[in-house]
Amino acid sequence: MRQNLERLKYSTLAPCRYTVYLHPTEFERLEGIVPILREQTIRALTEELGRLNPASRVRRWMRRIVAGAEPGICQTAADWHVEFLADPDGDLTDGDVLVDSELVLPRRPELGLGERTRRITTVHAGSHATTREHTISRAVSPPPATVLGRIEYDDQSGHHTYEVSKDSLTIGRGGIAYPVDIRLASSPDVSREHARIRRDPATDRFYLIDLSSLGTTLNGRHVPKGYEETDGAKRENGLNTPLPDVARIGLADTVFLEFRRQR
Repeated sequence: MRQNLERLKYSTLAPCRYTVYLHPTEFERLEGIVPILREQTIRALTEELGRLNPASRVRRWMRRIVAGAEPGICQTAADWHVEFLADPDGDLTDGDVLVDSELVLPRRPELGLGERTRRITTVHAGSHATTREHTISRAVSPPPATVLGRIEYDDQSGHHTYEVSKDSLTIGRGGIAYPVDIRLASSPDVSREHARIRRDPATDRFYLIDLSSLGTTLNGRHVPKGYEETDGAKRENGLNTPLPDVARIGLADTVFLEFRRQR
């Protein structure tokens, strides 16, 4: 909850929706007491919110009219929503816990933004924890999608065509902690987040970014890795490879995508 707070002028929003994923064996062992786990998780969230808001109602009201005062923290909905599920993707080992928190952010019509959801995923593996953040934005009145290009590929589920209609899309096997635009049915040689295609609106040029463990090729040649790993965290390093109008993209020499720019 503390990782996904959104500070506004007069209050700070706290997420109310949490999904907890466990290894299937662990979930099976605990399934009978999931209602108790849910009840105690909600109790712990309520107590934590109380600790973050120790001031009385009068002091909270005074805080609103004092410049620079710390805003109070409130839920985005009346009730907490907590769900426990078994890991469907095989990402977790026995004893690992993955927690998704979702915070619906305020609409920003002046910026053309409607509902936005910020999703923070934290994986606890032993004493180590890693965190990933994603924000999904929806336009207030989305214009008709313009097809910028097309991608054709074959994976273990058959032949597919994907129309490129936004400036950034991620390709890979995906998973509960790895939302992707093109989710491939493939062997683990293809990474959960394997590559990203990015378009620069200013120049109208496309670029390919390798995010994988086993490499990405462009027309048969390996592209440089687009990230560096420090202290277990993956950070993109800004290396973008220009993507020709017609290109063949290879993912770990396992899945190949035919990209064609739409003129």
